[in-house]
Amino acid sequence: GGTRFKCYPGPFSSVSYKMYYRIGDKPYFALAFKNDAGGYELRNPRFKGSTSPKDITHIRQSGKKNDSCFVFEGVMDYLSFIAIRQKTNPTYPCLDWQDYIILNSTTNVDKALYPLADYEHIHCFLDNDEAGRKATQAIQKEFCWHVRDSSHLYSEYKDLNDYLCGKKFNQAENRMQQSTQQTQPEKQKQSAKQQQQENKNRQTPGEKRKRGKRL
Repeated sequence: GGTRFKCYPGPFSSVSYKMYYRIGDKPYFALAFKNDAGGYELRNPRFKGSTSPKDITHIRQSGKKNDSCFVFEGVMDYLSFIAIRQKTNPTYPCLDWQDYIILNSTTNVDKALYPLADYEHIHCFLDNDEAGRKATQAIQKEFCWHVRDSSHLYSEYKDLNDYLCGKKFNQAENRMQQSTQQTQPEKQKQSAKQQQQENKNRQTPGEKRKRGKRL
């Protein structure tokens, strides 16, 4: 047989479902988070995947219009934010004071721009890596001062989920990245000098004499 799915409301019923499915004769279980186009992001302890079509997930608070929206890269970052709020403010986590957009991939950032235009305040909780920074910059370019980059709140971690789990950046990798960034201009200078020397070596005696006359 093929793949068969059955969905039931999950812990966040507006966007999440408990998905039970079989591949052949083997049963599986995953949390399924619905996106705006009808596809799902699938998560269980051993699997991370999705079904087509890919899209953002826009979570609006029912019965009220918010002027703030929090933007996350993936569903685990969104769930981590909820867990952090409930842990630090168990009595008043204030989870309904803003709407949420989950990109489900930084490649979907352009799809988020249209709905984000409805908000006065946009807070980006994206990953501390190149893809996350580029996505934040794309949103900042579109909405300027309306956007706040909140990734500095977990600057020692790759993302909100790592922050929740206490999993910091690997220090050796950090030093290597910093070293690479610092030495890159030097390498570029050395490469340029080497290229100039190679060009000089390729010149014929006649070309060198002409250059000398011009000087």
